[in-house]
Amino acid sequence: MRSIWNGAISFGLVSIPIKLVNATESHSISFRQIHLADGGRIRYRKVCELDGEEVPGAEIGKGYEEADGSVVPITEEDLAQLPLATAKTIEIMSFVPAEEIDPLQMDAAYYLAANGATAAKPYTLLREALKRSRKVAIAKFALRGRERLGMLRVVDDVIAMHGLLWPDEIRVPEGVAPDVEVTVRDAELDLADALMATLGEVELESLHDDYRDAVEAMIAAKAGGAFEPAEATVEPAGGQVIDLMAALEKSVRAAKASRGEGGAAVAADTDAEAEAGAGAGAEVTPMRRRGAAGRKTAAAPKAVGGKKSTAASAKKTASAASTKKTATAATSGTAKSGAAKSVTTKSTSTASAKKAGTKKAGTKKAGTATGAKKAAAQRKRASA
Repeated sequence: MRSIWNGAISFGLVSIPIKLVNATESHSISFRQIHLADGGRIRYRKVCELDGEEVPGAEIGKGYEEADGSVVPITEEDLAQLPLATAKTIEIMSFVPAEEIDPLQMDAAYYLAANGATAAKPYTLLREALKRSRKVAIAKFALRGRERLGMLRVVDDVIAMHGLLWPDEIRVPEGVAPDVEVTVRDAELDLADALMATLGEVELESLHDDYRDAVEAMIAAKAGGAFEPAEATVEPAGGQVIDLMAALEKSVRAAKASRGEGGAAVAADTDAEAEAGAGAGAEVTPMRRRGAAGRKTAAAPKAVGGKKSTAASAKKTASAASTKKTATAATSGTAKSGAAKSVTTKSTSTASAKKAGTKKAGTKKAGTATGAKKAAAQRKRASA
């Protein structure tokens, strides 16, 4: 591979001559601008705005434009004379754990190759020290006219360097996060965990650019005159009502089907009452509350096959129906027993009332007869 920069790594008092090699390459398909009428190429010409003449690259230099529009010429010699310690040196500043580097700072990647036989020993020393420490080196270097920040780490048996953006080049994410309060339930997290577990891991080497393949096939077809454009189907977005729990379950089934696991339905015995309006531009429809038996925690999401889930659900339904029937029968029997008891009590009360009335009537009649006898005796004594 062709080197793009020669210099040295400054590791304390150790200097390691190295060559900088691009570690990445772009496979994007480039297009030319053409005149639609006749297919002629459209080219950009560098023209001096003072004399209107096209200027060759050898006569083009750099200049800094002031606020008033005046231009200050800057030559390569001017830049070379700047007191820049990192002009030809990758100066290591410190060693830090790799997790302390924010991925947002990552920029272009390079391989550092030992430049010459004398560089092999110190190069290997630095590589093995990085391996054993499980840390990365933070360095400063100058490339293409500006000083940059870099991170050195080991890739296989090679030291690689990632260009890093300066901390002040990372924008603060203001106004990016949702500005509405959203509640995420444990049941939703359980299904999200199940989906993540189903998708699993992937070998990055197996991934490729499908769009680039399609573009290359289209170009080959058009070049051969056999291209027939197909109408693209675009599904409408926004304003639709979604059921978040159902969407997660469907995603898990689809992920299982793509991995040849049968695409079975997923039963998660969790609280499935989703929060309405959980997403911007979408409404979440609450689902029925399922049984609490066999509920899994968020740390161990339940994602089982459809047949097993269906049998379990049927068993639960039959058990629930049987319990309900027994409870209904018991309630009915209790009600009947209570009604019979009420009738018996009422009959007993009525009989007691009649008996008491008869006794009272007899007592009253006896009292009347006794009074009549006393009155007759008094009348007899009076006449005598």
